[in-house]
Amino acid sequence: MPKIKTHKATSKRFAKTAKDKVRHRKGGQGHFNSRESGNTTRKKRRDLEITSTLVKTVKKLTPYK
Repeated sequence: MPKIKTHKATSKRFAKTAKDKVRHRKGGQGHFNSRESGNTTRKKRRDLEITSTLVKTVKKLTPYK
């Protein structure tokens, strides 16, 4: 059986933790951040856990990660 190709965009955006949770970085951090409030800027520093329905898709697209 041939190997499954990893979806490279997905592997760059999502990371698996030691306990098999999938995390991703909140979007909109590139530029134009000075206009946002301090609360918004602080919240963007954290990685977020994704929903269970999206976990299945991410694991399917990144089989070896």
